[in-house]
Amino acid sequence: MMMMMELLPLPLPVGFNFMGCVRAAAPLVAAAVALYFFVEQLSYQRKKGVLPGPSLVLPFLGSIVPMIRDPTGFWEVQAARARDSGAGLAADFLVGRFILFVRDSELSHRVFANVRPDAFHFVGHPFGKKLFGEHNFIYLFGDEHKDLRRRMAPTFTPRALSTYAAIQQRIVLAHIRRLLDHTSPTTPVPIRVPCRDMNLETSQTVFVGPYLTEEARARFGEDYAVFNVGVIALPVDLPGFAFRRARLAVGRLVRTLAECVGQSKARMRAGGEPECLVDYWMQGLVKEMDEAAAAGRPLPKHTADEDLGGYLFDFLFAAQDASTSSLCWAVAALGSHPDVVARMRAEVSAVWSPESGEPITAEKFVQLRYTHAVAREVVRYRPPATLVPHIAAEAFQLTEWYTVPKGAIVFPSVYESSFQGFTEAEAFDPDRFFSEARREDEAFKRNFLAFGAGAHQCIGQRYALNHLALFLALFVSVVDFKRHTTHGCDEPVYMPTIVPKDDCTVYLHQRCSSFSF
Repeated sequence: MMMMMELLPLPLPVGFNFMGCVRAAAPLVAAAVALYFFVEQLSYQRKKGVLPGPSLVLPFLGSIVPMIRDPTGFWEVQAARARDSGAGLAADFLVGRFILFVRDSELSHRVFANVRPDAFHFVGHPFGKKLFGEHNFIYLFGDEHKDLRRRMAPTFTPRALSTYAAIQQRIVLAHIRRLLDHTSPTTPVPIRVPCRDMNLETSQTVFVGPYLTEEARARFGEDYAVFNVGVIALPVDLPGFAFRRARLAVGRLVRTLAECVGQSKARMRAGGEPECLVDYWMQGLVKEMDEAAAAGRPLPKHTADEDLGGYLFDFLFAAQDASTSSLCWAVAALGSHPDVVARMRAEVSAVWSPESGEPITAEKFVQLRYTHAVAREVVRYRPPATLVPHIAAEAFQLTEWYTVPKGAIVFPSVYESSFQGFTEAEAFDPDRFFSEARREDEAFKRNFLAFGAGAHQCIGQRYALNHLALFLALFVSVVDFKRHTTHGCDEPVYMPTIVPKDDCTVYLHQRCSSFSF
């Protein structure tokens, strides 16, 4: 039998003076800390070079506090430095990382065109790999990335988009109905949260429609709200912090989507017709998987349910908050442009009536050229995701006179690009995308970077623009609205995409006798 012994504290040497040791060590600790701070400043200055930016940075934290406290103001400062210096670039320091802000459109294209293992890695968020996981779709390169995009292509064909359009219209009209029923024409209502809820239901139904139970939808909404808070929180991955809660929520969301993938695979194997995005994707994928299994070949990469659930979450993240941003900015802009609203109403009424009880068909939707132009102008005027973070895997010569240091987080600003080149870029003017004489979408297409560029350009941009155009067509047809203007109401704030400061507060009133389908 083993004997359990009580552990007794070891006696200290005779004459030991703990406080004396602390006092003796204090100068060494202070010297080590001072040396660390000194080396950090030297490293920052070396990486910064001739670029505009702070002369000194707060040790380790850098500018993270002002960035979290006022992200809009922080990025405006970066843009002003890059513009006023004429360099098109600006430098700063965030949580131990050197950052580079890219304002110039051509330099942004240089970044987008060089997403590869030995140059830039697209991360989607400064701490995206921790938040989304290491094996996220956006982190793939080369043939592996191309192959996965090829398999995703059936999800955005005209046939698939037509399937989604019917779902989108049904949900949009249902939420407009709910909003009108719970508001008074004399009381202004902020529409950001209703738009967010509408987009979440739209995304869930379009992407994984029949496979998500009501209970799962409720949990999904709760977890996505947790995720949204963590995206703009301090990146502290410890219990009790919003970033940790967001990371755990992502895991639960991915597992839920993975279950939907498994159900879709089974249904497509049984010969079912596609009803949602994951069905259009799985229809071809299960055929490819079954052919490989029958021939004794290994299954194609990235076909496990968990992997595919993660990629679906990428779609959801891209669609959800960006669309909420665009819908809010669309209503805000239209509130001060009644001429644009009148032209849209005339165009839509020529092909569709709210009282018809029918959706806008794909053939009629194509005819709404001006409405599509308005959607493109909304995205140009207020790109929802203003920055597209990348990490420099190796040192990269961006200009003749500046080399991006290895490890730098690089922020191409698609927001700043939207105000370069275009005629009277500060004005909201859909005719720039509608007029055959102007054709600014062609003349300045290298400045239209809201969906990125290069190999990682947003694969779902047509879906996103269609969703915005459908919302606009329906909203202006069934609702009379007026912006409730207050001081600073249209200042952008990050949520995490940009939205009007007042959450786009408007007066609403039904303008047609009835609507539904």
